[in-house]
Order: sequence, then structure tokens, then C-alpha cells
Amino acid sequence: MTLALFRSDTARVRCCFALLRSLRDETVRRHPGLTGLSMGMTGDFEEAIEEGATIVRVDQAIFGKRPTLDRHY
Repeated sequence: MTLALFRSDTARVRCCFALLRSLRDETVRRHPGLTGLSMGMTGDFEEAIEEGATIVRVDQAIFGKRPTLDRHY
């Protein structure tokens, strides 16, 4: 599982997802049962899916924005 950089630059976000996918692909060669790929959240799930995500977290899309500002995290 990974969370990408919290940026509006989709190219930099996509790099995070591509890196995890390549690490997963390498791991699958040794452990074929480890095929899931959890990455992406409400703001970047489309890029995550394009990079191979099988699980995404879209809590804010369902429950609304957090009461705490994003910059707090």
C-alpha cells in the first residue's frame, strides 16, 4: 500500500504509483500469490487505477472532506 505525494502535479503523483507497481511486479516473481496493489485516494484514484491499483481508498468521496485541514497531515 502506498499514498502518493500530496501534490496537484499528476506526473509526480503517477511516479509514486509506478514505483510501487514495479516493486509489486518484482515481488510477484518470487511470491506469485501477492498480486494486490493498494494505492490511491479520492484525489488521485484515477491515476492509481491507470497504474494498476486493485484497491483504492475513496473515503472523502463517500463521507465528505475531513474536518482537519489537509496541510495538517
